[in-house]
Amino acid sequence: MTTYNKVLVPIDVFANEHTKVVKKALELAGSPDKLSLIYVAYPQTNFEPYGLFLERDFSEEVREQATSKLQDIAREHGIPGEQLHVAIGSAAEEIHEAAKKIGTDLIVMGTHGQSGVQLLLGSTANSVLHGIECDLLAVKV
Repeated sequence: MTTYNKVLVPIDVFANEHTKVVKKALELAGSPDKLSLIYVAYPQTNFEPYGLFLERDFSEEVREQATSKLQDIAREHGIPGEQLHVAIGSAAEEIHEAAKKIGTDLIVMGTHGQSGVQLLLGSTANSVLHGIECDLLAVKV
């Protein structure tokens, strides 16, 4: 079995579906020191997909809340605090960028993959898959 040394785990800190994904990543990595967690939020200047613009950007408030939740998850699983990342932007693009920066050899992410063309993988996981140079494990949540 391949040993993975740098595992990136994109999670949604505002949903309660991350536990199964983090546990699977820990199982594959063998140590919390090999894991990095990332949460990506869309810029909070408009409501997607409606294009309704807000009077101000709430991205920093979202970043602060996500960072706090990510720290709680990391503490629960023994993941070092310096291996936590919160980004604002396109999920796939930010995950690609983080994976390259960290030198990731495996991305472990949850997927619903419930409907349409994305039936097998899920739209975010599918977008991440295209453009990475490492392995991807999609965990059904």
